[in-house]
Amino acid sequence: MSDSSLRDPSERPDPDALLQRVQAEGARAARGKLRVYFGASAGVGKTYAMLSAARALHGDGVDVLVGVVETHGRAETEALLAGLERLPPKVVPYRERELTEFDLDGALARRPALVLVDELAHSNAPGSRHPKRWQDIQELQAAGIDVWTTVNVQHLDSLNQAVGGITGIRVWETVPDAVFDDADEVILVDLPADELLRRLQEGKVYLPEQARHAARNFFRKGNLIALRELALRRTADRVDDDVRAYRHAEAIQPVWRTREAVLACIGAGDDAEQVVRSVRRMAGQLDCEWHVVTIATPRLAPLSEAARLRMQEAMRLAEEMGARTETLAGNDMVRAVVGYVRRHNLTKVVLGRAPADWRRGGGTVLERARAVLATSLSPFLGARAWLFGRRSFADALAAACPEIDVIRVAADTTRDDLRGRNPPPGTRPALADDEAQAEVALAHRKDYLWALVWCGAATALSALTRPWFDLVNIAMLFLAAVVAVALRHGRGPAALASVVSVAAFDFFFVPPRMSFAVSDVQYLLTFAVLLTVGLVIGQLTAGLREQAEVSVQRETDARTLYELARELSAALMTEQIVSIGSRFLHAAFQANCAFFLVSAQGRLLPPLVDPAHRDGSRGGIDPVLAQWVFDHGQPAGTGTHTLPGSTVLYLPLKAPMQVRGVLAVEPQAWRAFTEPGLRRQVDVFATLIAIAIERLHYVEVAQQALVSMESERLRSSLLAAVSHDLRTPLTGLIGMAETLLRGVPALAPPVAETVDAMRGQALRMRTMVVNLLDMARLQSRDVQMQQEWQSLEELVGAALAAMRDALRQHRITVADLSALPLVECDAVLMERVLCNLLENAAKYTPPGSTVAIAGEVAGEEVRLAVEDDGPGVPAGKERLIFEKFTRGERESATTGVGLGLAVCEAIVQAHGGRIWVEGRGDGGSGARFVIALPRGNPPAIEPEAPVAAPQEAREHAPHDKS
Repeated sequence: MSDSSLRDPSERPDPDALLQRVQAEGARAARGKLRVYFGASAGVGKTYAMLSAARALHGDGVDVLVGVVETHGRAETEALLAGLERLPPKVVPYRERELTEFDLDGALARRPALVLVDELAHSNAPGSRHPKRWQDIQELQAAGIDVWTTVNVQHLDSLNQAVGGITGIRVWETVPDAVFDDADEVILVDLPADELLRRLQEGKVYLPEQARHAARNFFRKGNLIALRELALRRTADRVDDDVRAYRHAEAIQPVWRTREAVLACIGAGDDAEQVVRSVRRMAGQLDCEWHVVTIATPRLAPLSEAARLRMQEAMRLAEEMGARTETLAGNDMVRAVVGYVRRHNLTKVVLGRAPADWRRGGGTVLERARAVLATSLSPFLGARAWLFGRRSFADALAAACPEIDVIRVAADTTRDDLRGRNPPPGTRPALADDEAQAEVALAHRKDYLWALVWCGAATALSALTRPWFDLVNIAMLFLAAVVAVALRHGRGPAALASVVSVAAFDFFFVPPRMSFAVSDVQYLLTFAVLLTVGLVIGQLTAGLREQAEVSVQRETDARTLYELARELSAALMTEQIVSIGSRFLHAAFQANCAFFLVSAQGRLLPPLVDPAHRDGSRGGIDPVLAQWVFDHGQPAGTGTHTLPGSTVLYLPLKAPMQVRGVLAVEPQAWRAFTEPGLRRQVDVFATLIAIAIERLHYVEVAQQALVSMESERLRSSLLAAVSHDLRTPLTGLIGMAETLLRGVPALAPPVAETVDAMRGQALRMRTMVVNLLDMARLQSRDVQMQQEWQSLEELVGAALAAMRDALRQHRITVADLSALPLVECDAVLMERVLCNLLENAAKYTPPGSTVAIAGEVAGEEVRLAVEDDGPGVPAGKERLIFEKFTRGERESATTGVGLGLAVCEAIVQAHGGRIWVEGRGDGGSGARFVIALPRGNPPAIEPEAPVAAPQEAREHAPHDKS
């Protein structure tokens, strides 16, 4: 059997696909090529290998530019840079520092043939054009420049979490797998774990101090072995994808045994589940992927209900076990399986032992007759001639695809129908579907009766035309009847019509008439040809009819999905999505449905039902089961393994971001969704509905964000304008009050008290106005911070001096802050934070209470705490009090507009720190506000002679007005 005889016309190259391939290759040729040096960890030699290859290429006259290379102090790596042109780094200012980054614009202007850009997963400094270095590389490729780069296995998105679980260290700089997969070339740089540890000890990976730290944490032998396995497996997966792409591009038919892959072919036999479980064990032993297919070929009679359910259960079992499942369509089972095997480059095919195999045997005469019939029909049936020959399906598959292994699983000896051809006396093969077969035979009896009617009509018509038509023409009338039966009634009736037509033609029209005797031996050849042609034409016609029905059904399903997606994309309200989804589900499955959507608090709402498409519930919707589906993200109900006795199917509405609700579908037929095809279709419906709901959610979020931004911008502009207009008259009012108080002659005591009160109120109003102005400036990012290394002790002293009047009725205690390191901050703004916190403590604590200030170093942060023994912050409002215009007490005599803490948070966040409030550490009442600033790398401080603490830093008695 030649390979060309098995080639399906549908597998011929598609002109549109060829055109798209040519266009894609042209676009790829215009882009620069990307080569990735891939390794299990740092120190395996990726940068060394890249520079060595670049030097060789440079020696051949290629224009090579070193964009950025991290040598980590390795002398042998530094030596490879000699003679190569290096691109000057770009200086990026960040927080009063200067960071060096890859100069993308310089590389684009230079336009070399090849650029070396180390560390693909590197994050660029804020202010760069792209946040990630791999985005810089993509822009270089778009400009037609080739790029070489390096990356470790822990930086791949799909493996980042796995590596974190192995090593206990999570790497936050990652690269999307699509970038790695789209690389034109990946070179694995591998090194055994022992060799890498030896290099680490010799200082060839990190500097000595870094090497000791790495050896204690990341660079342990077990970690390195696991990372090496991940890198090898990831590279093998990519190579396997390259092999498949090459085979597809070159239209290579034979299977390449580059890696093991198993295919299970199952049918309606009782051993389908046994085949699936056997293949699962085999794939686990070989550690390879596995596929399960069934072949939907035209049949003489439809499958019984029991057989169809058996096959569906086997396919669902395969999907649950992790197999890739598919239903193949075609007239020839061998051709369909061979095409699938060669498309996916599978190496092993596993078949079962169907009960029909041992029943197909026969005597020598019967076998010879089948062989002769197969030979005569091979020009018409091609590979399907095995159906009439002595070979089994396994033999035909092995002959058609000799490069694969064909394996048959062991028979289940506990079943009576597989114990042998001659069962013991008194026993018979167990047929679980006898009743179902009887029902099918009864349902199709009319088709066979119609076949006899057609043959009778052809006989009557031939008798009427006998005086004018020859026997050859009369035979054509019988052939026309066979074709009509095949078109309208299927294969079985067509085969019956072929036999009956030959018999009627012989009995009524071939001399001697009214007898089955034949006077001329030549008529035997006529009968044989007529019977053969009738069978072939009938089978082909019925097959075309069935294929046309399948095509129409598939086109209907595709059109339904297209129309559903189109209407859902135009929906603007949730009610419209519910109505559209209900209408399509009712039309496609004759099913009622209910939608459990999610509230803003993340809870399921009561079900939404479209009354226009509801025929009356037959089982009822269970909110408890819907809640379980939402919590677990798994389907339940009919057609699943969770409460399969329910009449309703519950599907989670899984969108790309999260589960958006639950869809409850109640079909008319209880077990309708046990069929895999219908189940896949309703899953697609649920996915489209979930995406539409998520789209509406994000449209609403975007609208709310836009309104919030506009209102915030308007409020900030108003606050800035009002603050500027109020600041000048308040300053004048304070100055006039102070002039009156200092004037000569002195004011009378009552008048002086009044003027002093006016001055105090003006000062409070000025503080409010300053807070308003600062808040507006911080929100508009119009604040130019002058960050320098400051002493927290000095900042606290300045704030206490500024708030002397406000704190004169409170006790102040300050811990020793001289041991704290310097912090990099804007002294004026940080003093404003401390002043606001002290003023807040003075306003919300009773006179005579204590305000304590303390500091500490916690990890990479320097923390400063302001603590009081007042009423504290109500539970649940720890974050609310930092919002704008939020006060500790709604209505009280305490002055203020609720901006002090909001200004504090804005200033601290502008410094890269954080601020929060918590309860006192000693368990007493009161509030403790904590400021945490980055520790950084402060300069060394020369020791000074001890001096007395400032007056504000001493614990002293409550102030009075004197």
